[in-house]
Amino acid sequence: MGAVKVKEVNLERGNPTVDVAMRKLVDELTTAKRTGYRAVIVIHGYGSSGVGGAIKVALKSKLREGSLRGVVRESVGGEEWLNRKRQFVEICTQLRDFSTYIDGNRGLTVVLLK
Repeated sequence: MGAVKVKEVNLERGNPTVDVAMRKLVDELTTAKRTGYRAVIVIHGYGSSGVGGAIKVALKSKLREGSLRGVVRESVGGEEWLNRKRQFVEICTQLRDFSTYIDGNRGLTVVLLK
């Protein structure tokens, strides 16, 4: 097997504020792209509200910002993984190894890098 092309980033470790988590997200995504990763699995947790935690909500918004246009190709939440799995695995075949972990997990998001 070739070099690992998938990186895992845990934004909820240490119970950070949303601002700290978003700064870490941007740093991790830009570093991952620069060092040759094709995909990042972002662990953001789901929160206790029943609709997703503050970090998850902020992450979805941040991924749509123009500032990440040169870094982020696409993203999908774990709850939508089965619908988009084939498309994502075609771009980064190593995501297949994480599929069972991703499927239905509302506490994570898969990000494809450009």
